[in-house]
Amino acid sequence: MQANKDKTLRKLKTVRGQLDGIIKMVEDDRYCIDISNQIMASISILKNINTEVLSSHLEHCVYDAVNKGSTEDGIEKIEEIEQVIKKLSK
Repeated sequence: MQANKDKTLRKLKTVRGQLDGIIKMVEDDRYCIDISNQIMASISILKNINTEVLSSHLEHCVYDAVNKGSTEDGIEKIEEIEQVIKKLSK
């Protein structure tokens, strides 16, 4: 993985902490809107992390495959990105 590993791990641990907090909120019968707001905040961070990981993939993995002249590998990497984009649009 070429994305900033420390930054990615820090954000993922933040989301993990948020999820633990959300679980506690549900257990404590907290107000639904407050729970929803925390869920949306976690989703937002996860989307941000995913964007950074995918950008890094394009900048490193796909670029390297194309730059090295490996047409087959380049096509495979592009098809992988296309599949991810399809999943994101669902």
